[in-house]
Amino acid sequence: VTTFKVPEDFESILHKQMMGPTTKNLIESDFPVPSFQPKVQVPFQSLPGQCPREVEIEKRRRLYRTFDIAELLASKGIDSDQLMPRHHDPDNMPTIAENKDPVLIDLPLQILDNTEYDCRTPEEWISLGLEPSSQDRKLVPGKALLPTDEVLGHEDPKIQKLIYGWTDVGVLDYDKETELCLVHKTVKDGLVWDEEGRPIRNGGITSEG
Repeated sequence: VTTFKVPEDFESILHKQMMGPTTKNLIESDFPVPSFQPKVQVPFQSLPGQCPREVEIEKRRRLYRTFDIAELLASKGIDSDQLMPRHHDPDNMPTIAENKDPVLIDLPLQILDNTEYDCRTPEEWISLGLEPSSQDRKLVPGKALLPTDEVLGHEDPKIQKLIYGWTDVGVLDYDKETELCLVHKTVKDGLVWDEEGRPIRNGGITSEG
């Protein structure tokens, strides 16, 4: 039996053995993995030469993650802050003679909304928070146009001084009657906690109610 001796070029040997970064997701998140997977119309069993379903899902997932709604709107000359209807100041109403855009009438979003081509129903989006190995329903990631400050519950969301921007949120629940989603701001990327620092589950409903 001889004593184990470490080679002098041990680090170079380790570097040669490295095969590349791991494909395992090391980012901590309160969102389930299926909630990030896009819906594809691809057969579960592919023929030789065709792109497998898992590969197509991963390709689209990576593609969609490169999109940013604020950047896409800005590229079309749309200021996200101006998307929120505000109270108009009658003393400072811009006119066409001032070479400014005239004040337009704010239309309800429901008039312009169309769900005929949505890939999923709201109930299907919410169900993405379910995992086979868990009894709890986690949140689904989303973006919401909210005030950029950290103050919650503004008395009037249409005042002029508020600045709006796209914020990462977790979708807790969906109201079918009002067609509105209940969302919660993320504490940081991928984490949605309540006031006591606990992950939010089941739409925020706890055993205490």
